[in-house]
Amino acid sequence: MRITRLLSSAIGLTVAVVALPAMAQDDAAPIAVDTPARDSHFDGPYVQAFGGLSTRGSDGGDSLRFDTDGDGRHDNTVNTAAGANAFSPGFCNGRALGATPGDGCRSDKDGAEYGVRFGYDKRMGNFVLGGLVEGVKSEAKDATSGFSTTPASYVIQRKLDYGVSARARAGYTPGGGALFYVTGGGGVAKIDHDFLTTNTANSFDPQRGNKMVWGWQAGGGGEIMVARNVSLGLEYLYNRYSDNKYNVEVGPGTAPATNPFLIDSGSTNIKGSNKNFSYHSLRATIGYQF
Repeated sequence: MRITRLLSSAIGLTVAVVALPAMAQDDAAPIAVDTPARDSHFDGPYVQAFGGLSTRGSDGGDSLRFDTDGDGRHDNTVNTAAGANAFSPGFCNGRALGATPGDGCRSDKDGAEYGVRFGYDKRMGNFVLGGLVEGVKSEAKDATSGFSTTPASYVIQRKLDYGVSARARAGYTPGGGALFYVTGGGGVAKIDHDFLTTNTANSFDPQRGNKMVWGWQAGGGGEIMVARNVSLGLEYLYNRYSDNKYNVEVGPGTAPATNPFLIDSGSTNIKGSNKNFSYHSLRATIGYQF
């Protein structure tokens, strides 16, 4: 619901800003329009910088998955020597604040994002087709935690270090001056991972972290020309990256052979249940059209 409100507000603000010049002309003397300049709007190369908010939304139901028998499938239950579920205290969508569920769990963290893009538009009457390449950095974080009966907590946390994407965009301009568009495409991103635990007995070996992964984006936005070559805009994007490689190998450390992580095969592998890193972007843009 919060994303819907943000997007609705952004669209409303864009429409309001675009409509202001026309409303002003209705109440004032006619203003000369630089028709040649408007004819060149959104036609050719441009560069833009942007900044805004990355928000994670809700990942209800996320948990940790375990491979206790070493077959590569994370479909096992970690059991105690007595056969009880060692993770019966449960899981939370966020970062554990202590060893037990009662200590609380911090929700996923929204954060700032910023970047730059280079693009080219081809205008055909009032319709615009184009493509762009952009780089982005985001401070949003996603975490999943599990609690064992020890008691102890285990946290897998990730964030987008940086991403590079290529997208197409198609839009409509009412005779120049403003552009409303949809956009979509693919990209790669470097996702950083962290593993945190209050368990001091076992050893923990994070594997296949901080790798480049593939993903896609889709969204839309609006721009207005505030000077002959300068534009301001608002944009919404949904971003999704496939992130299912990171895992943590749990070893003996100083724990006895009866340790729940060791009973089946001498070790256990841990993964997060959510194979995708997804977030929403709400951005303000400033651009220069060459």
